[in-house]
Amino acid sequence: MSGPFRSGFVTIVGRSNVGKSTLMNRLIGMKIAITSAKPQTTRKKIRTVYTDEDGQIIFLDTPGMHIAKNKLSEYMEKAAEGTLVEVDLILWVVEPEARIGAGDRDIAGKLKEAGKPVILVINKADTLKREQILPVIDRYREELPFRAIVPVSALKGEGVSDLLKTIIRELPEGPALYDEETVTDETVRALSAEIIREKALRDLKEEVPHGIAVEIEQMKEGERITEIHAAIICERDSHKGIIIGKGGSMIKRIGSEARRDIEEMLEAHVNLQLRVKVRKDWRDNETMLKSFGYNAKEL
Repeated sequence: MSGPFRSGFVTIVGRSNVGKSTLMNRLIGMKIAITSAKPQTTRKKIRTVYTDEDGQIIFLDTPGMHIAKNKLSEYMEKAAEGTLVEVDLILWVVEPEARIGAGDRDIAGKLKEAGKPVILVINKADTLKREQILPVIDRYREELPFRAIVPVSALKGEGVSDLLKTIIRELPEGPALYDEETVTDETVRALSAEIIREKALRDLKEEVPHGIAVEIEQMKEGERITEIHAAIICERDSHKGIIIGKGGSMIKRIGSEARRDIEEMLEAHVNLQLRVKVRKDWRDNETMLKSFGYNAKEL
């Protein structure tokens, strides 16, 4: 250990699809948050823990900041903004774009109001030459004072070790808040539901993913196999047919892909049974949102 042990809470914020979840998975060295090319993949605040000899970081991955269109997206916006006041440090993840858009300017305003130290993380830096990154850094410096600016490639892992050292350096001195073996406080049921949703997001057409949720109806761990019965929730009868697919081909594909990942997570054989249920307008129904784990009162 090169100095005093440091620990604290760090939230990861940014627009949808800038790579926040991919970055968090890379930082902790394990896949916890699901990822896809679809916007607003992350719906909940996900807590993960990184520990080494110098410190402990409790990461809070949040939904992408966006304009709320229904009660679910209102929940997501509260989840993202609510973390700004409860952490020691903020990671603002951006892409190395030629200009700063309205979305990032809005985020900059919220970060100014929060008054917490901010590290700017320029993701996908591998897509530009080094000299092309400098103008991006200069433009963002005009928006906000940063404790540090770190270019990374979350996908390739470039710059991630430097980012971890920078984060720990900015945290307050203090003891570890979690056991060093802890990686996340998410339950196996919750992680399994998210894995199933990830596969659905990746396999389904554009019009379906935003309107789906996954409910674990039953999970029973046996000596030789874990039984999981889950329902994919959609909003329209027409979407149900798409999710099932011709001859059940789509739901079989989603189930097969999800089962492999869940088995890897549990290190056990899994019998995964999926079905599809229609719950019209569930994203605007507070009772249904709570039953699927989206409870604004718990934020």
